[in-house]
Amino acid sequence: MVLSSCSSNMKKLVTVPEVDLNRYAGKWYEIARLPNSFEKGLICTTAEYTIREDGKVTVVNSGHKEAEPGKTSSVKGKAWVPDKNEPGRLKVQFFWPFAGGYYIFHLDQENYQYVLVGNPSRKYLWLLARTPVIDEALYQQLLMVAKVNEFAIENLIKVKQDCW
Repeated sequence: MVLSSCSSNMKKLVTVPEVDLNRYAGKWYEIARLPNSFEKGLICTTAEYTIREDGKVTVVNSGHKEAEPGKTSSVKGKAWVPDKNEPGRLKVQFFWPFAGGYYIFHLDQENYQYVLVGNPSRKYLWLLARTPVIDEALYQQLLMVAKVNEFAIENLIKVKQDCW
């Protein structure tokens, strides 16, 4: 998930004040996303985060190609927190030397079961959950959080998660 930088006409994207990367680690299912070129045509997409010995995070994003049943696509990268005072603002790098902002702006702080991740330009948005399906009421609540944060929720793609 390569992300772009800030847009000057948007309000600042406020991130969560606390993230425990050990609790954040593991598999997340992509429930919805804004369209982007690197996930075009992918369904059953997931993101897997593993803490490395150096404190950084290995990121593996994968999905199934909808037009080619049985074919998968995956990319491996790394993430890190550049400023310990802003733990919700990570950098993610899949291709050196490019790194983008990975802003955790809404997180189920109690159970780490769902999260909203975006970037300051609002070009990228992901709604991730620990399960392939979430309750519709929760989905609508998370859409409203994204809308309040100036994301174009009318363009969201609800990701099919029925490949298993």
